[in-house]
Amino acid sequence: MRLINTSTLELHEFFGTKTPAYAILSHFWGDDEVTFHDLRDGTGPERQGWGKVLGCCDRALKDGWEFVWIDSCCIDKTSSAELSESINSMFAWYKNAHVCYAYLSDVPGGNRDYETGGLSLYIALEQSRWFTRGWTLQELLAPEWVIILADDWSALGTKASLATDLTAITGITHLFSFEEASVAQKMSWAAHRKTTRLEDRAYSMMGLFDVNMPLLYGEGNKAFIRLQLEILSRSDDESIFAWSNPRPETPRPGLLAETPECFADCGQIRRGDFDPDRPPHFMTNKGLQMQLLL
Repeated sequence: MRLINTSTLELHEFFGTKTPAYAILSHFWGDDEVTFHDLRDGTGPERQGWGKVLGCCDRALKDGWEFVWIDSCCIDKTSSAELSESINSMFAWYKNAHVCYAYLSDVPGGNRDYETGGLSLYIALEQSRWFTRGWTLQELLAPEWVIILADDWSALGTKASLATDLTAITGITHLFSFEEASVAQKMSWAAHRKTTRLEDRAYSMMGLFDVNMPLLYGEGNKAFIRLQLEILSRSDDESIFAWSNPRPETPRPGLLAETPECFADCGQIRRGDFDPDRPPHFMTNKGLQMQLLL
């Protein structure tokens, strides 16, 4: 993976166990982010997103971190092979980071007192776009240590200290134990989140289910079908079939959901272990094969 030196703003590449301790940034993208080529060629200061790079590096440096990872400029997105490898590795990169900075550029910082001021911290957080984006779901859950930052890079709290508010905003009851949630529950957390590319709604969830898939941009909702097939190939959690059609006027054939919205009402679905002696289900060229014990 590539990391940015927080002092020099230079890119460095590391592999495997030689990767040093690093901080990582979670943010929602603006219109003119700094790319890998901008940072490499020295044209980053011409971009509107340059201030975000400077702010992140400055915050990390003050906190004692020599390196930081920022998705917009640490991945060469002109290389399809590198993009695929990076997206399949991204969950692990966030999980292995020593700290994740969740930068909410639309939440005011400064000297605002959210406890006694006119705008409560909960309302300020709830209105942030950060909670509506698909990719930020794994960025909230994967790292153990997440610091929530305002637009001026001041700390609003951590995932632990703001857990009650974060659960109320996201519906996620497993902030520190997402592995224990059922498939349907995890899907419900993404039901109302959006991504720029339709396929990324599926790709951004791969890490939550510990699956890997090749990226096929252009396949549309088939990406979400492929995600469910990958989950079925390694999990016997039948809550994956608990979805409902959000548009009943348009019948949806088949056992698999077309989009994450189908799981919007599944936040309380728990995994049930039934028929422990029943053979596992599996996909065939004619569909899903299951055996029921009567």
